[in-house]
Amino acid sequence: MEKKKGRPRNAATEKAILEASYDLLLEQGFGNVTVEKIAERARVSKATIYKWWPNKAAVVMDGFLSAAMSRLPVPDTGSVMEDIAIQVSNLANFLLSREGKVITELIAEGQFDLKLAEEYRLRYFNPRRLDSRRILERGVQRGELNKDLDLELCIDLIYGPLFYRLLVTGESIDEAFIRVLIKYAFEGIQKVHN
Repeated sequence: MEKKKGRPRNAATEKAILEASYDLLLEQGFGNVTVEKIAERARVSKATIYKWWPNKAAVVMDGFLSAAMSRLPVPDTGSVMEDIAIQVSNLANFLLSREGKVITELIAEGQFDLKLAEEYRLRYFNPRRLDSRRILERGVQRGELNKDLDLELCIDLIYGPLFYRLLVTGESIDEAFIRVLIKYAFEGIQKVHN
């Protein structure tokens, strides 16, 4: 989030606002969170929040990201297939947790709130895609993957089924599913240029 110009943020106040927005998000869901409620919980004025964030979606996403980012470290085992398997497993476990279910709520709300959709794409999903792209690029550099692969399409191929089950079918997302998903995806990816 690009910060507005003006007086620098007070770290303690910013932390209180982010924690309040995250707690309210978990407790009430995005649709019921308001800037007024965040301000009341954080014991700050609405003006302070609006001075630092342009809208509710931005402050809620910052609160969510500040709480969630440490749960998805980028693996580097030396094997692209193992790194992607770990990344998908970590993401699946996170998405199935209470905190992760916030993502599905945000996706749903984003269908009606274009600012929110823009925020979660820009600030949550794009960085996750970049992490995955870096893992695949390392695989290309090590010769595990063909250099002519469409890495963006490969990311869609790998992660699409996870979100399809999460958002559409509701079918099980477990380690067995993830291992088979990665196996099939990499068999397909490797056959593309052989």
